[in-house]
Amino acid sequence: MTNTYAPILLFVYNRPEHVRRNIQALLKNELAAESELFIYSDAAKDETSQAAVKEVRAFIRSIQGFKKITITERAENWGLARSIIDGVTTQINRYGRVIVLEDDLVVAPHFLQFMNDALETYRDEERVGHIQACDFTHDPSLPDTFLIKWTGSWGWGTWDRAWKHFNADGKALLTELESRKLTYTFDFNGKYGYTRMLRRQIEGKNNSWAIRWNASLFLKGILSLNVGKSLVQNEGFDGSGTNCGGGGLYASELYMERLPVKKISPIEENIQARNAYVRYYAHTNSFMAKAIRRIKRTLKGDFGALKYTITTPDLLLLP
Repeated sequence: MTNTYAPILLFVYNRPEHVRRNIQALLKNELAAESELFIYSDAAKDETSQAAVKEVRAFIRSIQGFKKITITERAENWGLARSIIDGVTTQINRYGRVIVLEDDLVVAPHFLQFMNDALETYRDEERVGHIQACDFTHDPSLPDTFLIKWTGSWGWGTWDRAWKHFNADGKALLTELESRKLTYTFDFNGKYGYTRMLRRQIEGKNNSWAIRWNASLFLKGILSLNVGKSLVQNEGFDGSGTNCGGGGLYASELYMERLPVKKISPIEENIQARNAYVRYYAHTNSFMAKAIRRIKRTLKGDFGALKYTITTPDLLLLP
């Protein structure tokens, strides 16, 4: 294994408590002290976020415990997509590999070990372009690690050789998916609307970098190494974020032991794992399941959720 560990890229905005929990969790990793941390702090979008952004920036300036900490404070609001694309491109061109986190993610004590082991093990494997350390399916049939043609964005890593395939042109990606008649497979047999998410990105209704990264590797036939035991927990479904909703739909239970990385052979998609995702999305993404989630949120006081369910059920692809 290499003695040089991948830099950690952390993207933060206006949630100081989430950032604190993220850093506290990272520091429980032994490799934190040997890892460089790059923090990208976005500027406030409007006056209502200024105080929170100021609090976040005060906290990140106080962080210690990493090999080196470099902070980039945006002078204007970039938004998450632009910031991630710029940050990943800048650092991956310098280091060749990166580990990427957002401020609402809490990691397990062996997250950094797993990510670095995986990035080293598969560094020269062109057919693997992504590492994902979060599982939200809770499917007991999944092995500890497996290969799948899908890229998650909650605690991930990649290499420069793979990032070169990233295509920011959503329209070009959609055109190729449709011309090659791949949308059904891209959407896990029609059970989740990733194609629709991409189409909405093109229309300016979301600004997802992740759907474009997913489509970019999917179209190249490049696989992701995923986990059946989650080393990442997303706490962003508490109403505090700008891009997430969905209550406990994507809750994860952190695996607190070390997760070994063994190179999988042959290098091909695990069809049983893909079927597990199909089952998960079929169960959670039906109209009835989405309606029940919205009603539960309404009972907790989110009255906009019920109106959204009744008036625009087709827009509930993103929980």
